[in-house]
Amino acid sequence: MNTSPHTPAQTPGQHPVPQPDRPQPDRPLRLGTRRSPLAMAQAEETRARLCAAMGWSESAVELCPQVASGDRIQDRPLAEIGGKALWTKELDAALLHGEIDFAVHSMKDVETIRPEEIAIAAVLPRADVRDVLVGAASIAAIPQGARVGTSAPRRAAQMLHARPDVTVVSFRGNVATRLAKLQADEADVTLLAAAGLARLGETGVGHVLEAEDWLPAPAQGAIGIECLAGRADIRALLAMIDDAPTHAAIRAERALLLGLGGTCHSPIAVLTRAEGADLVLRAALFSPDGTLRIEDSARFAADDEAAPQALAHRLLEAAPEGIRAFFHGPQA
Repeated sequence: MNTSPHTPAQTPGQHPVPQPDRPQPDRPLRLGTRRSPLAMAQAEETRARLCAAMGWSESAVELCPQVASGDRIQDRPLAEIGGKALWTKELDAALLHGEIDFAVHSMKDVETIRPEEIAIAAVLPRADVRDVLVGAASIAAIPQGARVGTSAPRRAAQMLHARPDVTVVSFRGNVATRLAKLQADEADVTLLAAAGLARLGETGVGHVLEAEDWLPAPAQGAIGIECLAGRADIRALLAMIDDAPTHAAIRAERALLLGLGGTCHSPIAVLTRAEGADLVLRAALFSPDGTLRIEDSARFAADDEAAPQALAHRLLEAAPEGIRAFFHGPQA
């Protein structure tokens, strides 16, 4: 399976120049992370990049794992019980209480509106944005009437739009859990993120779906690092590992989400590509049952956050009620 970065917007910027003269911190910096295998892999990558940039040994950063509510609750879709905040609230509390210095997240799991006290200080170079289909060689090759295991509204709506004959069954858990459920015949096929599989070393699993044909989730494949907005010292350190092209794409995708006013029930798929100094953002909205779909795109300067919100406005203006009912428009 090819899990190399697939779009120009994901191309890493210049690697930070190591700072060998920077002394190790007086105490290890505390990096908060969820305890799941994928989250730990992302935290290890963050620590390795920061320590390499600063010329530190990895003992300069201590990983502080926490069990997120989203990991504890496995029997219901997150949209029913609190949404994306179930991935972030424990780490947010640890930041606000001074128990950790910074926190690492999958950016697709981070709510669009964040506490004012917390800043997204860095985004690492984006990995492969694509989805992987497990259990069939292609969407067309899925058997008639098959059970598709997913709890993601975007994947469910896209699949039902492409294959209205299939049945979507709720499927939650980490990568290993979902693959085990598939093996146990709880579904016939499922969908996973190529980036997550690659970070776990599972590069031989499934068949990659090309992003132009099967649009990914907003911020898919991106790792973000947050700290307190007032911690100028930590923000300066994290700037050393911030990937500007990725950060610009993620800002644009999150600005689009802000303009749409979506929730965890809102099926939206997005693909962002870099063209010179510009970004081209393509977005599709669906009704949850997949019967309705609308798409539009925009090209704009990478630092123009108003343009993605204008795209959101156009999408909502043109969307039928069966889609618009699941989006609430601009949010403060």
